[in-house]
Amino acid sequence: MIQITDFNDPALDLYARTPEVQLLRYREPKPGVFIAESPKVIARALDRGYEPVSFLMEPKHVEHQGKEILTRCPEVPVYVAELPVLNQLTGFSLTRGMLSIMNRKVLPSVEEICRNANRIAILENVVNPTNVGAIVRSAAALGMDGILFTSDCSDPLYRRAVRVSMGTIFQIPWTMIHVGEWQQKGRKILHGMGFRTAAMALREDSLSIDDERLRAEEKLAIVLGTEGDGLSDHTITDCDYTVRIPMSHGVDSLNVAAASAVAFWQLRK
Repeated sequence: MIQITDFNDPALDLYARTPEVQLLRYREPKPGVFIAESPKVIARALDRGYEPVSFLMEPKHVEHQGKEILTRCPEVPVYVAELPVLNQLTGFSLTRGMLSIMNRKVLPSVEEICRNANRIAILENVVNPTNVGAIVRSAAALGMDGILFTSDCSDPLYRRAVRVSMGTIFQIPWTMIHVGEWQQKGRKILHGMGFRTAAMALREDSLSIDDERLRAEEKLAIVLGTEGDGLSDHTITDCDYTVRIPMSHGVDSLNVAAASAVAFWQLRK
């Protein structure tokens, strides 16, 4: 246990004064670190083999909310600070008493994610971490076997994305694919592994999401695009199907996170 009494203590630098982009690149060329918050999220990361660098918490939680986690990680430094110090950390009040700096892992290949999957989600340029977290949670809950994020998406291990996903990012296989590789040969890679691709897009010639041809596909990749503009024309043209969710009351579309939940449920295998 290491007592922190001053918000400016260097021990808090990674928690309080290091932008998330720098956390991502903290050990380049090796994987960086990320912040997990709340005992539930931290426990889910530990269950999937993520290694903690340190913990930060209120003293009162050492024998309560954090006790089981600390028992699992007896050699990891534990920084403790009273609430007035911790309240100076942006968003600490949302953590339910505990933060952890954790090591990132080397990401698997696209082939590893897809090899034994029947349904995968692909996110293209989804830049809002709240949407990323919500989509991850829906994918994990509603039958997706894996997720591919293009490199222009928000990082799924950004603190807010992890929090919104409730740690389900650690429960579903995922990886990143460079946006250039996705645009140039993404469909070819997926076709080579037996997948057909379905672009969620507002086109008059789109199939309805309840079309039986979609459910009949043995392997299907559901492609979702950026907030507002949706998928690029190139991606839509390159996909095997264009799919839309029927709307009523003059509504033209759903938020990408809401649309993902509908699509995952309807198109699950």
